[in-house]
Amino acid sequence: MPASLLENHPLSTQPKPGRYSKGLMWFRRDLRTHDNAALFYALKHCEQVHCVFVYDKTILDALPNKADRRVEFIWESCMALKTKLQGFGGDLHLIHDHAETAIPELATKLGAQAVFTNKDYEPAAIHRDITVGKTLQGKGIELFRFKDQAIFEEDEVLTQAGKFFSVFTPFKNACLKKLDAFHLTPYPSEARVGSLAKDSGLTAPSLDHMGFKRTNLLDMIKPGEEGALDAFEDFLNRMDKYKVARDFPAIKGVSYLSVHNRFGTISIRRLAKAAYDRFKFEGSEGAMGWLNELIWRDFYFQIIYHRPDAAEKAFKPEYDQIQWDADEKAQRLFKAWCEGKTGYPLVDAAQRQLNQTGFQHNRLRMVTASFLTKDLGLDWRWGEKYFAEHLNDFDLSANNGGWQWAASSGCDAQPYFRIFNPYSQSEKFDADGKFIRKYCPELAKLSNKYIHNPAECPPFELQMAGVVLGETYPRPVVEHDVARKKTLERYSVVKKAKED
Repeated sequence: MPASLLENHPLSTQPKPGRYSKGLMWFRRDLRTHDNAALFYALKHCEQVHCVFVYDKTILDALPNKADRRVEFIWESCMALKTKLQGFGGDLHLIHDHAETAIPELATKLGAQAVFTNKDYEPAAIHRDITVGKTLQGKGIELFRFKDQAIFEEDEVLTQAGKFFSVFTPFKNACLKKLDAFHLTPYPSEARVGSLAKDSGLTAPSLDHMGFKRTNLLDMIKPGEEGALDAFEDFLNRMDKYKVARDFPAIKGVSYLSVHNRFGTISIRRLAKAAYDRFKFEGSEGAMGWLNELIWRDFYFQIIYHRPDAAEKAFKPEYDQIQWDADEKAQRLFKAWCEGKTGYPLVDAAQRQLNQTGFQHNRLRMVTASFLTKDLGLDWRWGEKYFAEHLNDFDLSANNGGWQWAASSGCDAQPYFRIFNPYSQSEKFDADGKFIRKYCPELAKLSNKYIHNPAECPPFELQMAGVVLGETYPRPVVEHDVARKKTLERYSVVKKAKED
């Protein structure tokens, strides 16, 4: 298996930038001016720097939902970035086109000798960069790519045998051993803004022009660099409690920074340094717990970089022998899962949260993924695709890694015989049913004892709570204990493959 898609390709290594009269800064998933690696190097090496973001038709045209919160988040963040650059005396070209052609065309039109951008580790992004790099090279224009969205990338952290890590804990330990001030120091990208080129003179495309509609995004999230900093300041007040609070969806325990991390409206170095310093100097276990999550992010980046085939196939090949249900009944079960109508309240509340907000709590992502694969017996790729279409913070590497973890087919995944019990998960992490009541209001009047499993509730209490199973709330679509036995049988092919 190749080390990456860039093996033996010119983009796998790059010379140091020289001096250029004009350069082009290509923003992608780094929508900020503070601590931006590529922007820093562009301003450092060019007398004049133009800036651009491409609303890439290759990506946008494939989106099935034209009321997509992510597109609105990007659009709002780009408008905020444009305003900030204008405040520095520069501007931002906003183009609705295919990046493969738009970047070389704009660079040529502006007379840029070099294009600066930050790396993306997804297979499609790497292919895009290869295409753009070749076209630019043919025009005598250089392409420079920099590490920006990861603390450690690609081959920076390897095993003693020189291989990439496929187990998280040793990867984490190696990262923590290597982590120091150098990796957490911000790039002074805003110190050289005098080199920014002036007004682009271009009209920014509207959401409507690109075929997209407004959503309820702004009711929940403040996009842009300013929104990221507001969310970060709020989380700093809660970071110490993160390790304990993060598993409970009814309380404000997680950072709510994932969408800002995804689109780079805040620097990963700023986040990691805050966690690292608080643990190092104050001994905060919550800070270390959150730093672990940031390292998980790097872990999945390096997995998808070294194993791009895992984007479509099981990381552990023997798991592709599993026969998932795919008949008409399976389609009905999948629809019930998507809509939050499985008869399992915590699963249903989690799916409704996703559908209504574009966010799903991390604990619940594990619960719903386990339920889809090991209670319903459906292919993890079905759930992965649904999350990819609905999550505001969708990131291929983390989404793929999380789903393969739940299906036991991925790196460092839970053993196939460990199957989440959705009832006990509900009782443990939403004991008072507060989260369930928010997203399944038809169950709001049930007692804490029965809200986790209405099917076990006495008829009189159901009647008093206004719940009619099969009408106002569905009966369980499967029996967990029966499904568990069937899953162990389904996964027996994996056990046999290992024994052979």
